[in-house]
Amino acid sequence: MRGFSASGRLVPLLLLAALARAAPVTLHQAVDRLAAEIAREVVFVERRGGSAYPGGDGHWYANFGHYATSSEIKAYREGARLCALDLVTGKVRILLHDPQGTLRDPAVHYDGERLVFSYRKGGTPTFHLYTLNLDGTGLRQLTDGRYDDIEPAWLPDDSLVFCSGRARRFVQCWHTQVATLHRCDPDGGRVRPISANVEHDNTPWPLPDGRILFMRWEYVDRSQVHYHHLWTCNPDGTGHQVFFGNYHPGGVYIDAKPVPGSNKIVFSNSPGHGYWEHYGHIAQVSPERGPDDLGALRNITPKPDFADPWAFSEELFMAARYKQLVFLNAAGEERVVHTAPENIHEPRPVMRRLRERLLPERTDPAQTTGTLVLQNVYAGRNMAGVAPGEIRSLLLLESLPLPIHYSGGMEPVSVGGTFTLERLLGTVPVAPDGSACFTVPANRPIILVALDARDAAVKRMHSFLSVAPGETLGCVGCHEPRTQAPPPAAAPHAPQRAPVAPRPVAGVPEILDFPRDIQPLLTRHCAACHNADRRAGGLSLDADRGPLWLHSYVYLSWRNQLGDNRNRPKSDFPPRAIGDAASGLMRKIETRHHEVSLSPEETRLVRFWLHAGAPYCGTTAAIGSGMIGSYENNRTRLNDRHLPSANWISEVVGAHCAACHNPRKSWLPTHVSEGHRREILFNLTRPEKSLLLRAPLAKEHGGLASMPGAGGQPVIVFKSTEDFEYRKLLQAITDVAELLRTYTSFEMPDFKPRPSWLREMKRHGILPYTYRRGEPIDVYAVDRRYFESFWHVPDGAPPPARFDNPFPYPGIELDNETRETRF
Repeated sequence: MRGFSASGRLVPLLLLAALARAAPVTLHQAVDRLAAEIAREVVFVERRGGSAYPGGDGHWYANFGHYATSSEIKAYREGARLCALDLVTGKVRILLHDPQGTLRDPAVHYDGERLVFSYRKGGTPTFHLYTLNLDGTGLRQLTDGRYDDIEPAWLPDDSLVFCSGRARRFVQCWHTQVATLHRCDPDGGRVRPISANVEHDNTPWPLPDGRILFMRWEYVDRSQVHYHHLWTCNPDGTGHQVFFGNYHPGGVYIDAKPVPGSNKIVFSNSPGHGYWEHYGHIAQVSPERGPDDLGALRNITPKPDFADPWAFSEELFMAARYKQLVFLNAAGEERVVHTAPENIHEPRPVMRRLRERLLPERTDPAQTTGTLVLQNVYAGRNMAGVAPGEIRSLLLLESLPLPIHYSGGMEPVSVGGTFTLERLLGTVPVAPDGSACFTVPANRPIILVALDARDAAVKRMHSFLSVAPGETLGCVGCHEPRTQAPPPAAAPHAPQRAPVAPRPVAGVPEILDFPRDIQPLLTRHCAACHNADRRAGGLSLDADRGPLWLHSYVYLSWRNQLGDNRNRPKSDFPPRAIGDAASGLMRKIETRHHEVSLSPEETRLVRFWLHAGAPYCGTTAAIGSGMIGSYENNRTRLNDRHLPSANWISEVVGAHCAACHNPRKSWLPTHVSEGHRREILFNLTRPEKSLLLRAPLAKEHGGLASMPGAGGQPVIVFKSTEDFEYRKLLQAITDVAELLRTYTSFEMPDFKPRPSWLREMKRHGILPYTYRRGEPIDVYAVDRRYFESFWHVPDGAPPPARFDNPFPYPGIELDNETRETRF
């Protein structure tokens, strides 16, 4: 019988370790013994890996769902077989074959007689969870609906943990969908989220102590390509905490599982931002030295060309390597046991195994909040110089999901800064002894910022926390080392009282918007000197707009006036080194730069805008809309098909500027779609004020004559505004400005969101499918309904109203974009 010893008794996983510790054997002997005594068969999937996106997509997460611009462009390939290999005879049984479908993520049940897997049936667009007996009978669908369910794992009560597109969000730096941790009953019912991540969770698997180990990708005000490491939570969604790696940038730690007979973990250590299909080094980590000690990590294989590792012991491993199924030992020796016609994925031994510890439920679904207890905010890393009593409150920010995204950049949310919109939930008091006790909205990603008496930031999280309904979560201090116990102290003051709810920030919108909330202050107080004509300090803070952003926002960002992290792989800054305390803009406001005096209310507005990451847009509808020459459009540029005169820009620049401004060595663009610095050269509000026109124009004709030449004399390209090539360049920029008005942008009164944003809002039931682009719409109100659709609904309460739209819906072709119709 599969998974049984010769006597038919269950083989505990500990026996695997005992066998490995027996007399030394060769790798071939170890595999033969495994096949004879433990697991004769291995199940795996054969499929073409990667994305079906035109041109390919090597991202490790781009393997389900559709891409942003069209629901017809899929992130998966067709054709797969679910197979079982007999390790003794070498024969392969086909359990399930679907030439037009996609199979993935098999997980063998504890009884060794059935498995669960993710399956997209041929002719359908969505992955669901299925079970199947190991003899190939009894195929049964567990989950359904319009969202993808992938990467399932059994839990000890026979419920399932998996990752799901029911998160209803897109990667904030790519144009594919996100899956986060969910759980369902054994029959597929009662699906509920157990993660609040706005980015991907991947490959959950239970630990022997009952916790769930998984990979969490996050980038809260830090680099988007460096933090995808190992975390744990309880099966009910409580107790989220880092397991290993989040303090250090680099590597994707994925497909992690416990090593029998030890406390070690085996996983794929996929270098950098991760390789296609989770390929990486087979690696082990030992957690007893805490989550931050990189010395506890060891790569078993020198090359990152393995995927989906499985540990039988500390000395014996199995993994896929393209078309090969490979066994390895701790010394890195290999034995290839099977070569398939297509790539092998997710190999799993067919064997009975012990169930993990069953953890009790700690949630109260009738509650809408949980409680967070902080013992002492002054206890932690990098707190030198913070005096007792200095921190008066904590600001709670909520990291918000994006319903769609189109690129690998953060535009237009910021210029080189945050990718994420953050909502101000309010502040809670910190007691004189540094303690705090407060309620937190359930199942929502929360960022804490420690504020002083002036509401200035002292310390800031670069991760997020969440609490489940009714959960009480405690922390020792501010980024305290996880290997240290709390210091001896009297009972903290704050928990002796009832937890307080966050107090809204008076006079400040929950979600801030630069054109709406901040630009009027700059126009009122700064633009008299810093405008397109005077350019005091070499910058303009008026309300003129470039191809993507207002000039004022670009200058504040480029001049490092915002105090943000600039997408760096860095966190846990010293006190006051990040946020408003490090902001040159706030410093100028507080010191009354050139006698400019903002009111307390205006100062408070700017300060909390900086706390929220200094975002540009306050609506997700801005993503990809009204953006001339954005990251996405660099591939197609404005050319003869779109705007013939746009090519005049390269003609004029090439004729007069290229000799000094070599495009490969200079930031001077030859096209409106080229480079971020185009933002200050093109004025699409007043084209005649464009720096590209005025910098080389003689002063007597309204120019700046600011291009230095030989001997310090300015280079004059245009002697007057009647110069033919000046008029040619002006006409080209004017035409681009008119194109922007045709596209519309979110700050314009006649703004029309992109069709694909509308499609996703219809898919999620936020908008009726009968809505047609160009009809009146309040995108801020639509966003609110979208965000509120994720709020926990207590037992017995009605869920938020949503439209019961079919999907695909009639007219979806109007919302699926092509290069010609995307705007």
